[in-house]
Amino acid sequence: MTTKNDIEKFRIDKWLYAARFFKTRSLAAEAVERSKVHINGMRVKPAKIVTTGDMLTIRIGHYQYEIKVLALSNKRGSAVEAQKLYEESDASRETRAALAEQIKMQSQQFYTKGRPTKRDRREIERFRNQE
Repeated sequence: MTTKNDIEKFRIDKWLYAARFFKTRSLAAEAVERSKVHINGMRVKPAKIVTTGDMLTIRIGHYQYEIKVLALSNKRGSAVEAQKLYEESDASRETRAALAEQIKMQSQQFYTKGRPTKRDRREIERFRNQE
């Protein structure tokens, strides 16, 4: 006979924290509350129980992860151990890489060094005087 204490429950917020998607459990719970995490395509609450084989969609900032739960854990371990808890789909990985490259290219276009140097200021003045 099994009692309630013998069966360990794996809440989604604790699992996300153990899998190192969020730095704190409260951040994981907040993300679940704000519909940033879906299990098998459905919106869930932080107390939702996770099982192996579940498909998770996790949105963190601009990035979206589509993962399959391989193992369960409530304890946060090393990054190597955390990566054994899930498997990310190839499509998700490619989409994130493409988005990261796009963001990198956009940030390079608008990069400025800071205040203009004396030489830069003189060039700006020459340009303004030509108009």
